[in-house]
Amino acid sequence: MRSFSLKPALYVVGMLIVVLGVFMLVPGFVDVAAGDSDWRGFFIAGAGTSIVGLLFLLANREERITLNRRQAFVLTVLSWLLVAACSAVPFFFSRLNISYTDAFFEAISGLTTTGSTVLTGLDTAPPGILLWRSLLHWLGGVGIVMMALALLPFLRVGGMQLFRMESSDTQEKVVARVNQLGLGVVAVYVVMTILCTLAYVIGGMTVFEAVNHAMATVSTGGYSTSDQSMGHFDSKFILWVAIIFMGLGSLPFTLYLQVARGNVSALYRNIQVRSFVAFISIVSVLMACWLWWTRGMEPFDALTHVAFNVMSVVSTTGFASLDYTLWGPLAVASFFALTFVGGCTGSTAGGIKIFRFQIAWRLYRTHIHRLISPNVVDVPRYGDRKLDVDVGGSVLIFFFVYIGTVGVITLFLALVGLDWVTAVSGAATAVGNVGPGLGDVIGPAGNFKTLPDSAKWALALGMLLGRLEFFTVLVLAMPRFWRT
Repeated sequence: MRSFSLKPALYVVGMLIVVLGVFMLVPGFVDVAAGDSDWRGFFIAGAGTSIVGLLFLLANREERITLNRRQAFVLTVLSWLLVAACSAVPFFFSRLNISYTDAFFEAISGLTTTGSTVLTGLDTAPPGILLWRSLLHWLGGVGIVMMALALLPFLRVGGMQLFRMESSDTQEKVVARVNQLGLGVVAVYVVMTILCTLAYVIGGMTVFEAVNHAMATVSTGGYSTSDQSMGHFDSKFILWVAIIFMGLGSLPFTLYLQVARGNVSALYRNIQVRSFVAFISIVSVLMACWLWWTRGMEPFDALTHVAFNVMSVVSTTGFASLDYTLWGPLAVASFFALTFVGGCTGSTAGGIKIFRFQIAWRLYRTHIHRLISPNVVDVPRYGDRKLDVDVGGSVLIFFFVYIGTVGVITLFLALVGLDWVTAVSGAATAVGNVGPGLGDVIGPAGNFKTLPDSAKWALALGMLLGRLEFFTVLVLAMPRFWRT
């Protein structure tokens, strides 16, 4: 058995931290160009972060680096925790005058593409801080580990196990090597971001606003440059651009690679994609008709705002065009239920994911058929494939852990004094990486700033667990994991 050493994981984490330190200079230069004094915080944080990363590299350097399965688990969790801890430093050093707890909350919310925020006054905030928030979304969108995949071949580290830790994608391998997969996904991500930026500029945003919102849209993150989120622009064109690119960010990125390699039917033939699009369309049309009928809203306005907010919540982006909790109890209950859905597996979206609901439905249908006709052989299938027993079991376990985690965090939030609406929706939105919750405190028109520090740390843990789909983190809590 290969000995268990943390050195390979720490070496790769060191490289990621160095890269993060370099990225900190970008918003620093933006502040310099804008004449804002916050540039000092970014330069100091960037230099300090890079030095820490270099120390990791020097202390853990080996002639040849290889990763076993357990080291891959450690690398995945460490990379997210340490990168989030370092990403919080520019917020802490900025003139926002916030605590490190708030800074860490903002950083991990950005990296996990949750979009929950403790900041107010975004319309007058330093441009570097606004850009840094969006960059964290953009970097976290494809995952810190997915970025590592592009670097691992140069470090002579085998990395397919990392892709399995980070993503639950069950598609076939569409490229021969892991570095091709990582670089291919990053290339698609960059192109999609550029196209989204151009569309926002056409819609009337400034270049700075367009870049920030494009990074937040494609990553399904949700940070905005305004306290009013997308409602600030009062443009239906911009809302529909966001709907399209939030949807694209919620689809499996490996399918885009298949399309680029000539399989143009890969997207619309995929059962998960078809179900996702159908679900969004049906819910949006039904709710828009309900608003038109009960609230007297103009049909196209109703469809635009409903489709935008439904896509925002289901894709776990977290943008808002208006406060949909004012639409009545049915709307509040509907959006709370949508918080759990999520996008497709292998995308930047969080949540339970469409394919798990599909598998759970097939297992339910098969079980009912067996109750009716015990002697009939009815094998559950997903598309044209038979479902293995392990797949069904893993999906059911995931549901159990997901709901259990939301329940535990809800109880803790209630314990520290939050009302039940804030506690339940806060836990659900954190674990699902959605962003806004419900109620006057953390709803679409609210903010997480007033929550006690203990609640913010609990929600930060929920964001990390949800982003890494629980088991990558929970396995580290088992004593057996650390035995050689």
